[in-house]
Formats: sequence, C-alpha cells, structure tokens
Amino acid sequence: MKRTLMAFLLLGGLALAQADGAKLYAQCAGCHQANGQGIPGAFPPLAGHVAEILSKQGGREFLIQVMLWGLQGSTEVKGMKYNGAMPGFNGLKDEEIAAILNHIATAWGDDKKVQGFKPFTAAEVKALREKKLTPQQVLAERQKLGLK
Repeated sequence: MKRTLMAFLLLGGLALAQADGAKLYAQCAGCHQANGQGIPGAFPPLAGHVAEILSKQGGREFLIQVMLWGLQGSTEVKGMKYNGAMPGFNGLKDEEIAAILNHIATAWGDDKKVQGFKPFTAAEVKALREKKLTPQQVLAERQKLGLK
C-alpha cells in the first residue's frame, strides 16, 4: 500500500511539474481561437494545418522557430491568404513552448494524421533557441518547407 501511495504521489507531482499546454494555449486562442480554427483572413487555423507542417521534413523545427521568434509576412493556409505578424514567445520556458506545441499537435487530432508523431521536448526547443531568427527569417524557413 505504501509503495502504491508513493508511486501515485510521485507521478502526481511530476504531472504538476509539467507545463500545461492547454492552459498556456489560452494566450494563443485570442487569435487562433480555442478550437484552432483561427479567424479567416486575419489569423490562420492551426487545426488540420499543423499536421501538414509536421509531415514536411523540417516541420517540427519550423513550429519551434515560430513559437520562439514569431512569423511575419504573407502566407496561405487552406486557400486563404494571410499577411500579418505573430509575435515570438521566447520569454516562455523551453518546457512551456514544448507543452503548447504538444497541445496544438494533439488537441484537434493532427498527431493522428502524422505517421510516427512524437511529442515535442524541452530539449528540442533549447537546441533551437540558440539560433536566433527574425520573424522574416522564420517566414523564409516556411517557404523552404514548400508551404505557401
């Protein structure tokens, strides 16, 4: 009984120590909406589009770069054109960025559309944090993926 209780307390403590991607996503929902559908013509959808990005070689890195450094310029998602700016969130901790990315990859089933999806890790974010980019350079990375 003591072992079970200790294991439960340890696992519960670990869960509390991990960043809550759904709660952190609340600061993204103003633009991308709680359901990930965005606002047509103003803010692009994430639902469905994240799977498209993740299916591209370099897509994981690109999503981390967008979260860290933002994105600015003309894009097209699902046939709708957008020309705006997303701020970077490099003030967040690595584990918080990973948690948000895991939330947007799983909340609307995009992870199920990508073969071999693996959760984002704080180590991945940390590795890319060292290479600072401008939002325009992040847009250039998007273009390299073959996304409009």
